[in-house]
Amino acid sequence: MATAPPEAHKRAREYETIYVLRQDVDPDSADKVASRVADVVSRESGRLVKVETWGRRKLAYTVAKQRRGIYYYLRYLGGGAVVSELERNLRMLDNVLKFQTVLLRDDVLAESVTVDPEEVKFARIEAAPEDEKEESRERALGLVDAPEERSRPHEGDFGEEVEEGLEDEWVTPAAKSEPSPPASSGPGGGPGAKEE
Repeated sequence: MATAPPEAHKRAREYETIYVLRQDVDPDSADKVASRVADVVSRESGRLVKVETWGRRKLAYTVAKQRRGIYYYLRYLGGGAVVSELERNLRMLDNVLKFQTVLLRDDVLAESVTVDPEEVKFARIEAAPEDEKEESRERALGLVDAPEERSRPHEGDFGEEVEEGLEDEWVTPAAKSEPSPPASSGPGGGPGAKEE
């Protein structure tokens, strides 16, 4: 029975996970999620390498009736057990809208990676400002009067400005007062009949 060299135990995989919290989450709840994430990584023999709080951003599409979210980025070392346990915990939390994990490097010597203690601290988010509250459903559907837009003077079909006075020269065919040819009556005297 062959044993693995001691160097094999020091190898790990490097992953990155991005998770998104609801936009209306308070700073204390966000801190609870962050501490839970850090606990899961350390409990599963993983090691955080970098943590970034990207803050509130607009989502590409609506998720669970949310248009914005609070983004967090994690880079860490560990095995497959770290990823599955981290994703299981993120799935159970109500404040987490979405998450995604990507394998960055497959075979990393864990001791060769240096970690700056300042880069693995979770930054505390600020409370959502009052003016960033969710837009009312009536305003989103256009049922509430929006501020009136200023129309640009004298625009043509393709956004080009029309010269002053030119719009008065345009007359519809019905408005022209040209006499129409008399319709002939009698045999074969309808439209398209030949005159002899």
